[in-house]
Amino acid sequence: MGLLTHYSDVIEAGCDEAGRGCLAGPVVAAAVILRRDADYPNLNDSKQLTEKKRMQLRELVMKEALTYGIGIVSPQEIDEINILNASFLAMHRALDQLTLQPELLLIDGNRFNPYKQLKHVCIVGGDAKYQSIAAASILAKTTRDLMMEQYGEEYPVYNWKKNKGYPTREHKQAIADYGTTPLHRMTFNMAIQLKLDL
Repeated sequence: MGLLTHYSDVIEAGCDEAGRGCLAGPVVAAAVILRRDADYPNLNDSKQLTEKKRMQLRELVMKEALTYGIGIVSPQEIDEINILNASFLAMHRALDQLTLQPELLLIDGNRFNPYKQLKHVCIVGGDAKYQSIAAASILAKTTRDLMMEQYGEEYPVYNWKKNKGYPTREHKQAIADYGTTPLHRMTFNMAIQLKLDL
């Protein structure tokens, strides 16, 4: 059974973010409004898809969506306002880019800071339930992955091309061996993180 196409009868924007649990790099969010008369059975939670499939669906979403936006919050901003608020800010920045005004926001997760008095619904696991949130999940994830691969060329010892900045054993070992970069989130208590699994 595929994901649901709509939550209600109004213009909906699905929103999701990527990179919240990373030690390095930005948090990236996307907002997507899909056509009401369209059904995309291949859309799914980005975490359930292969990298190749995500990139294929990225092109589909960018081509087929009525409008979409991508919001980026830097590691420095994350350190200033904390990762939860940074996730909300990234979603707000993505919503700012929409060329069509939504009437309802479908938010993946259980919390959100209201945006411009628009109604919103928080849906835990929403990227595996609604196509617009899945589309946002795919745009956010692929955009961030591409950014981390580019950053990885500048800082190859951390192997961000593979781990995308997440706290893998390899990434934590590289931090222990080489220290941090300007792209690392310094408020993510590195001392505690580096003790894990090493």
